[in-house]
Formats: sequence, C-alpha cells, structure tokens
Amino acid sequence: MIGLAFSLDLLIGEPPNAAHPVAWFGRLVDALDCDRGATTDTRTENADRRQRRAGFAIALFAPLLPAVAAAVLVIAATALAPLAGAVAAALVLFLSMSLRSLLELTDSVVAATAAADLETARERVRGLVGRETSTLSAAELRSAAVESAAENLADGLVATLVPFALLAPISPAAAAAAAAWVKGVNTLDSMLGYPDKPIGTASARLDDLVMWLPARLSAVAIAVAAVDPLALGRARRWARAPPSPNSGWPMATLACALDVRLRKPGVYDLNPERDLPTLADGERAVRVVGRGAAVAVLVAVALAVGADAAVADVAATPLEARLRLVVPEVTIR
Repeated sequence: MIGLAFSLDLLIGEPPNAAHPVAWFGRLVDALDCDRGATTDTRTENADRRQRRAGFAIALFAPLLPAVAAAVLVIAATALAPLAGAVAAALVLFLSMSLRSLLELTDSVVAATAAADLETARERVRGLVGRETSTLSAAELRSAAVESAAENLADGLVATLVPFALLAPISPAAAAAAAAWVKGVNTLDSMLGYPDKPIGTASARLDDLVMWLPARLSAVAIAVAAVDPLALGRARRWARAPPSPNSGWPMATLACALDVRLRKPGVYDLNPERDLPTLADGERAVRVVGRGAAVAVLVAVALAVGADAAVADVAATPLEARLRLVVPEVTIR
C-alpha cells in the first residue's frame, strides 16, 4: 500500500483542486472561518473568546470528517474484495501526501533565480511560503524555497506516512482514517493557525502536538540523506529559533547539512555564520529532500513489516497465553 501510494505521487503528483479531497476540505474550513476579514482593531475581548471556543470545536470535529470518509471508503471497498480495500487505503494515503509537487515547485523557484527571473521566482515561491516576497533577493528566495522544502517533508509526507505504516497491518481502514485525520489537522493549521486569528489557536496547538514526532523524524531523514548524521547535533542550536516548536528541526538540519544560512527576515536566522543558498545549494537541497523522502518511505515500510510481524505473533499466540500476559496467574495457598 505504501509503495503504491508513493508511486502514484511520483507518477501523477497532486490532482487538480477540483478533484482533490484536500481542496474540498479546505473549502469547508474556509466556510467555517467566521473570523475571516476581522482585524485586531475591530475585535473585542469577548469576541476573541467566542472565536477561540468556535476554533476549539472546529479543531475537535472538522478533521474527523475526512477521517470518517476515508474509513468508510476503505470498508466499502474491502467488502467488495480485500485487494480493493488495500488499493483504496493506498489511494487515501496518496491523496494525503505531497512530494512530487513540493520538489517540482522548489526546483522551479531555484531555476527562476538562476535565470534572473525574480518576478517568476517571487510568484512561484508564494505557493510554498506565506511571507511577503516582493522585496526578497534571489538568495532570499532560494532560502525561502529550501526552508519550505524541509518543513513540508514533515507536513506533506512523514506526518501521514508514519501512522499509516503502523496501523495498516492492523486495519487498512484505520490507517486511511489516521492519514486523513492528520492531513485535516495540517490543513486547519495552514488556513487558521495564525497568531492574529483567535479561531485558529486550537488548530495551531493541535498541529504542534501532531507534528512533534514527524518533524524530528524528518530531520533524521534529511541528515541520513545528506550523509551527515552530525548535522542533527549542529542543528540543535537553531532548531527552536522559529516560532513553531517543530518546523525548526528539519529546516535547521537541512541548513547544517548544506552548510548554508536559511533566514526569514525578522523571524529567525538558521546557521547565520554561513551564506544564503547559492544556485548549486538550492539544487542540492531538492536532491537531499528527495532522498530524505525515500529514507522516510523505507523506514515506514520497515515499521509496517514490524507491525505486521507483531500482529502475526499475537494472532499465533494461544488465547490462554495472551490472557496470562494481561492478568498474571494468582496462586491460592
């Protein structure tokens, strides 16, 4: 299932928005955003409190919608044939990941800076970052693209891949639901989780919890892909510089592995003693992140194999022996 999903992403990339369930969910989130258009000047303390309560409900219930839809799809497909259920689960994982489009967009930004076409680079990098780009230099545009590639390795691949791998041997429906739920949480955070939006506070906090492990696993994958395991140790110095408790890990690790400076003006400066990425650095970053994704997939496959073996061992263990593990035998004298 993991191999099929990864292959579909490499061959097809992201479907158009009109046919993409993540885009459908995004439209739902946009409709739920009752704080849209409000400014700090027009808000009151009571209004902010109401927004936070509404945001808590959105964070709690909205990601359940894609999770339930994914589970129902896989269960219905499995009822037709077990193979159909596995294919449906792989399809859900494919729709919840985004690697090829990330690498292509990052590469296009870097290539545009090489051609000194900064307007094109500024336009394309807006698909990766939310910062103001009109005054960024070529090196700063490459920095923004490289930072986003590292961060989105965690958001766009590892975060959905790991729970899917662990749950797939137990239940493909549960694995698909977990991947869809995580993607829903990520989407909520990307759309609502801004410091000036009270309605997004709960979504941002939930995303911080969900992304804690994937961000650090992504940093490990980047270090392995760059054949520089010590980059992780060097990255610790700047991993907490960004406001997010998680995104700094893959970004700082990539900065150290490439031996470059990655900077968001006025927000963070990673590996500041080095220079901003050159064209060659940007091209290498795309290759390292791509190899990091391959490392993550291999780890996920190993996790799935291990989970499958554990499930098989439990199934082969007699019920009486299993009960003894849970309820120790008591000897009455």
